Amino acid sequence: MSERPFLQVVRGDATPEEIAALVAVLTARARAAEAAGATPPPRRSAWSAPSRQLRRPLPHGPGAWRTSTLP
Repeated sequence: MSERPFLQVVRGDATPEEIAALVAVLTARARAAEAAGATPPPRRSAWSAPSRQLRRPLPHGPGAWRTSTLP
């Protein structure tokens, strides 16, 4: 099996001690998040989207007055 490594040093020359410290910190944070029951932030409702504050372009042409109130 050729599995990709979980961590990869992209730049620089990390020592084994530095990599071990990084793994320890990441593991401790993951366990603390599990213990606290951390959940991802809730999705933002479309009702509060800033784009809803913008006005749609007004239709023009024959029958525009009728379609101006349609969604």
